Amino acid sequence: MKFFQQQIKLRPFSRGFHLITREVLAALPQIQEIEIGQLQVFMQHTSASLTINENADPTVRQDFESYFNIMTPENAPYYLHDYEGADDMPAHIKASLLGTSVQIPVSRGKLCLGTWQGIYMCEHRNDGGNRNIMLTAWGV
Repeated sequence: MKFFQQQIKLRPFSRGFHLITREVLAALPQIQEIEIGQLQVFMQHTSASLTINENADPTVRQDFESYFNIMTPENAPYYLHDYEGADDMPAHIKASLLGTSVQIPVSRGKLCLGTWQGIYMCEHRNDGGNRNIMLTAWGV
């Protein structure tokens, strides 16, 4: 069994849903050495998240942002945690709803994503800054 691990620091992204599949693959080229295995992508933050979805039509990512902003509004009167601004508590909720990691099968040195699937980095803050992601791949 082979194990590979790499932390990557993503540049600051604007608030929204962003494809990072290329960045992940570039950071861990050792995936090509795995015949059968897994890749875990883990977000090391509480106000950003990861998911897998549509990789072709950018309006899907815009619709995700619109929907999550309606579902989890800023300045809700019931939020107690507001020390870091109006976008902070909604960002924590969105990150919990989507999750901090995705796991993807690896076969013959490639991620087994579907034709229209890509890895999204979901930035829920207006000014989230750099984001750290831990990549761990294993297999034979």
